[in-house]
Amino acid sequence: MNHTVTPDIKDTVKKSRQIEHLYAGVDTQDGAGVKLTRVLTQQLQERLDPYLMLDNFKSDNPDDYVAGFPNHPHRGFETITYMLTGRMRHRDSAGNEGLLQNGGVQWMTAASGVIHSELPEQENGAMEGFQLWLNLPAKDKMNDPWYKDFQSDDLPKYTTENGVDVTVIAGQSHGIEGAVTRDITEPTYLDIHLPAGTSFSQAILADHNAFAFVYRGTIEIASETVPTKTMAILENDESADGVTITADSSEDTKVILITGRPLREPIVQYGPFVMNSQQEIMQAVTDFQSGKFGEGV
Repeated sequence: MNHTVTPDIKDTVKKSRQIEHLYAGVDTQDGAGVKLTRVLTQQLQERLDPYLMLDNFKSDNPDDYVAGFPNHPHRGFETITYMLTGRMRHRDSAGNEGLLQNGGVQWMTAASGVIHSELPEQENGAMEGFQLWLNLPAKDKMNDPWYKDFQSDDLPKYTTENGVDVTVIAGQSHGIEGAVTRDITEPTYLDIHLPAGTSFSQAILADHNAFAFVYRGTIEIASETVPTKTMAILENDESADGVTITADSSEDTKVILITGRPLREPIVQYGPFVMNSQQEIMQAVTDFQSGKFGEGV
């Protein structure tokens, strides 16, 4: 599924978006004590609508991850887990089960409600990856849950003329359609590996919010440096048609680029439930406590 692409005129970025803010993220714990960095926090949800959260987990110390994420519920959004290194077993109350491993993606639409667990199938070695939360429009929040695993070989990939490797998890990039598309939020999720000193450009629709997170090396966007382990929120600018990312000349760089169309709907979050009103949140809690999400796994 690997392609070599030559950008056509629609992929050419005439004016790159600039950086609005840089965020280093907040170190925290989740699940049964898994240590991670919360990059997209709750106070950024309206600014980065339709995205609700981005966690980056990385450790080669089993104590930081071995307990995993035991049974927990979700309602009202989608989770996208991208495993760079490691092995994680998913089970949920809708009867789905899958093994997420090196370079794979798990896409789960919690919608009306699901209970799931994500438990490591390793007791040593490195574990690294991301979990992204993508909001659902109000009209879809009570749909049936959906789930799909993508192994690394299932994900569309391409290489540019200057040797930049791109994995297209969602959306479209340089004529390559990603593993998943969504009509309303229109998410684009790219993993971009840039050799030292190279550049990569991605078209972004003017009304989409966008951010980049550097997880190896250092990049430059519109003459501003973004160091490793840092998220750059890209400025919304109607005169900009995309973003150009340039890797530092001294080292190879890896960055994820995420864009999406904002829903512009109320966001009310209570832990693992994200709805549009406090009343819907109270109903979610009641439904979970009364067993309407199904049994644990």
